[in-house]
Amino acid sequence: MNNQQTLSAAAVGTFSIGGDLTVNRMGYGAMRITGSGVWGPPADKTASLATLRRAIELGVNLIDTADSYGPGTSEELIAEALYPYPAGVVIATKGGWERPGPGQWTHNASPKHLAEALEGSLKRLRLDRIDIYQLHAPDNAVSFEASVEALASLRNQGKIRYVALSNVTREHVERAGKIVPIVSVQNRYSFADRESDFIVDYCEQNNIAFLPWAPLGQAKEAHDALKKVATKLDATPLQVALAWLLKRSKVILPIPGTSSVKHLEENIAAAGLELPQAAYDELSAVSHAPVSLRG
Repeated sequence: MNNQQTLSAAAVGTFSIGGDLTVNRMGYGAMRITGSGVWGPPADKTASLATLRRAIELGVNLIDTADSYGPGTSEELIAEALYPYPAGVVIATKGGWERPGPGQWTHNASPKHLAEALEGSLKRLRLDRIDIYQLHAPDNAVSFEASVEALASLRNQGKIRYVALSNVTREHVERAGKIVPIVSVQNRYSFADRESDFIVDYCEQNNIAFLPWAPLGQAKEAHDALKKVATKLDATPLQVALAWLLKRSKVILPIPGTSSVKHLEENIAAAGLELPQAAYDELSAVSHAPVSLRG
């Protein structure tokens, strides 16, 4: 897995989001470039900026973030590292959480808050339009339709190119799709945590991108299964976990996150890892772990 020839996010092919945003299937999640508790600036800003720039060098052209990462810090660092953005780079961000403090997350998917959140993201990312704007999570205090309609309105105003969802059920995707086209779904999902299996299948049937977060899962037996396969393939457990996701469906676009160039390179190398069918089946048999929101 140290072969530099395979060290490219393009090694596993591409996917066209919305029909016209073609990205390499191995993306990058920018939550971990913030401080402890996903709060404030990173302990090593230089390393975070270097990781973002290295991701682009390695062919990553899908970067996922959110206004709540920092809050605001992740988006600011992305712009500092990459603006003006190279041609073809797609930045997906999210709105719908508020951050009272480190490690604290509270829902707010009201139309007013989403409009304000979007304006903040546009300013921090130095963009006139967000390519992919995701509702970070449904808010039980707000009508789901009202939240989606607010994003549809912002899309009609030209501030959003495509609307997407995160931390949702299949029913949410279907309900939202009646209001505005949904181009991607981001849920927790891994070889050991397949609560969203039906959503992955639905996305594949409808050519909707699926962005899994927490690719390792949490069950101890899951890690044991990964280690067993990784040893056979001379790879790391995380590389095997990412390769499983890539083999699971053509619509899956993993977005592993890190603030380390070394770890980034290890993650990107998974795009070139061939996972034998027997190994895929072995991992697929691992018992499921429960889901919790964030991402």
